[in-house]
Amino acid sequence: MATPKKFKKKHEEGQPLWLLSYSDLVTQLLVFFVMLYAISGDTLNVAEMRLLLSAFTGLGNYRGGNTLQVGRLAELGHTVMSLPSAERGRSLGRARQTAVSVFAPELKTKKVRVMEDERGLVISLAADAFFEPASGQVRIEEARAVLQKASSLLSSPEFSGRKFRIEGHTDSLATDPAGPYPTNWELSTARATNVLHYLVDFGVNERQFQVAGFADTVPLAANDSPEGRAYNRRVDIVLLSPGHL
Repeated sequence: MATPKKFKKKHEEGQPLWLLSYSDLVTQLLVFFVMLYAISGDTLNVAEMRLLLSAFTGLGNYRGGNTLQVGRLAELGHTVMSLPSAERGRSLGRARQTAVSVFAPELKTKKVRVMEDERGLVISLAADAFFEPASGQVRIEEARAVLQKASSLLSSPEFSGRKFRIEGHTDSLATDPAGPYPTNWELSTARATNVLHYLVDFGVNERQFQVAGFADTVPLAANDSPEGRAYNRRVDIVLLSPGHL
């Protein structure tokens, strides 16, 4: 009598079919949360988006999500490390909005400029509006309101752990060697220091501050015209970014 053949159950290759539906569900959830994030009113942050995408690594052989960088763990680690600086960036953006609102009258008259650069948020005071010509003495009656506003902004709890630098800048014209400021180095430093003194009088914590005089070494415009030289004569109050402490 012939021995009956034993048949082995044939298994299908690949992943179970239910994973396809599950993958679609996960993708739809990702789109849903991205839409919620986009309409939340906050500026979309690349670091946070990468962190979100890193959570969607795919299912079995169906890979997806983490296509921004090679190495899921490396990307996740770098992204998490970048989140504190991302938060500082958002804080700086809010500070700029506040500064623009606070100094709105002075911005219209160009006595104050508010900008951002590699140093951080910069509140720039036009020297001709707040100082006597070729002098480090502050015209306090003209400058009082502006310095009080600046003091209030820099003393806010939002910046309790931040560092600030007051920078003096001049044009390229030489000072009187026989006067109190033999060169533009002394003049620019004196202006920055005197601004700090008034800010301290109005309530800032001087331990959060640095003072620097740059003379005419960091011009914003060419010094070959009266307009350019006036633009270069300034005192910058800088909310320092982490890389410029």
